[in-house]
Amino acid sequence: MSELKKGEFVVSAIRAGTVIDHIPPRSLFKVISILGLDRIGSQVTFGNNLDSKKLGKKAIIKITGKFFDNKEINKIALVAPEAKLNTIRDYQVVEKRVVAVPDDVSGIVRCVNPRCITNHEQIVTKFYVVSKKPVTLKCHYCERMVEQEQMTIL
Repeated sequence: MSELKKGEFVVSAIRAGTVIDHIPPRSLFKVISILGLDRIGSQVTFGNNLDSKKLGKKAIIKITGKFFDNKEINKIALVAPEAKLNTIRDYQVVEKRVVAVPDDVSGIVRCVNPRCITNHEQIVTKFYVVSKKPVTLKCHYCERMVEQEQMTIL
């Protein structure tokens, strides 16, 4: 076992689950909230403002026993488009996946226009992605533009 250097810390490895890496620090708690990680019974470990050669600073989340479906991955992509998901089984990374902002989004984001029909009727929201960096969406119904900072994830 190697010695820890000053300033280093140990976070235990997970047997099975997911590691979400390369999260922008400002997006960490948004990711935790939209995935409901504050309400699950599994072990969740996170770090924020960690040094990153690629990003300068980053956040990371480790979730034991949790694997994400495409809808959840799309939610991550909307608030942390640079994130990477590592699937862990038997303490080994078995899959690495870079999240990608999809071309359209349904049932994930609320329209910011208070007059939009989706805010008054039982209609699934639908948006077209106008820009992937920064993420900008256009409502299918009212054509209102929604910037990343304005997004409310359902």
